[in-house]
Amino acid sequence: MTIAPASAPLAPEVAVADRTPPSAGRHVLVGLDRRELADLLVELGEPAARARMRAGQLWHWIYHRGASSFDAMTSLAKDLRARLAETCEVGRPDVSRALESFDGTRKWLLKLPDGEEVESVHIPEEDRGTLCVSSQVGCTLTCRFCHTGTQKLVRNLTAPEIVGQVMVARDTLGEWPSPVGDRLLSNIVMMGMGEPLYNFDNVAKALKIVMDGEGIAISKRRITLSTAGVVPMMQRCGEEIGVNLAVSLHAVRDDIRDVIVPLNKKYPLKDLIAACKAYPGATNARRITFEYVMLKGVNDSPADARALVKLIRGIPAKVNLIPFNAWPGAPYECSSDEAIRAFSDIVFNAGYSSPVRQPRGRDIMAACGQLKSDSVRKRKSERQAALSA
Repeated sequence: MTIAPASAPLAPEVAVADRTPPSAGRHVLVGLDRRELADLLVELGEPAARARMRAGQLWHWIYHRGASSFDAMTSLAKDLRARLAETCEVGRPDVSRALESFDGTRKWLLKLPDGEEVESVHIPEEDRGTLCVSSQVGCTLTCRFCHTGTQKLVRNLTAPEIVGQVMVARDTLGEWPSPVGDRLLSNIVMMGMGEPLYNFDNVAKALKIVMDGEGIAISKRRITLSTAGVVPMMQRCGEEIGVNLAVSLHAVRDDIRDVIVPLNKKYPLKDLIAACKAYPGATNARRITFEYVMLKGVNDSPADARALVKLIRGIPAKVNLIPFNAWPGAPYECSSDEAIRAFSDIVFNAGYSSPVRQPRGRDIMAACGQLKSDSVRKRKSERQAALSA
């Protein structure tokens, strides 16, 4: 197969303010739920009878107002603020690099307390602003069309590290206190680095914090979790989190999907489709999204389109067609515009919405399937330069 061309040159970096790293032994508050905040306050000497109320005040300052210092939390008593300042930090991931695309897409490379790094991306559109959030350092899976999938899994992200991505985006966009009306960050997609359902507990905890109406307050109807098909966890996702589901389908035959999404060998299409049909809360108003990356000569024929329609029949669904986003050395290339248009027409004429996703942030390697690839390359080149010096 023809190797896809390399991406466009990177856009200039955006200046990033330095952040003070967390001090050893301090409690980081971002990522704690109400009960954990109350328990911590009791541990710090706050009477149990008042801890729940104080936890509510802390919650308001951290997750609704976005306060990053205890001095700003003026509804808390001075002695409590002093105790918190001595033992705790509000907490955010450090921003190692920030890039902004010519189309307004922003990408942050975030440094975690142990030195590992992940990326998150904000995509502005006319009617929404979507934050693409990561769930793992690296990825559990090895999808062949995805550059993130070429990187080994290092570890799961914690709930604080997942919520922290949202906090950093809100900081940058200046959206504190949490706005009620029009928002620059209105939607979240768990489509960054990693497979969210292989880090379910941390993802669920983080999203429940994000969805709380008295804090960050992003509705579950505006949150989508994407999975490559971890079938045993899909029912639990719908029951316990209740967010929208997106399925990285990408092929309509097991022999092809076994190659490009190797998880299919464990959970083949018949099991995946059965789990989609049983997904709690799926209706015509809350359709399952099937993501389908368009790979030239692999999965983009009219016959594939007709098979896709047959495969998802009976599921409240829409199909997102994703032009393949190139990365250096990729084993595939993108389908032609004509092939994508013909594929979309067949799906649409069968009664399913089938928009073609407009690639965003390609110039900063922020498009679907490209996350962290550039940052890994940059760090390698920087290390090599340092060794040469």
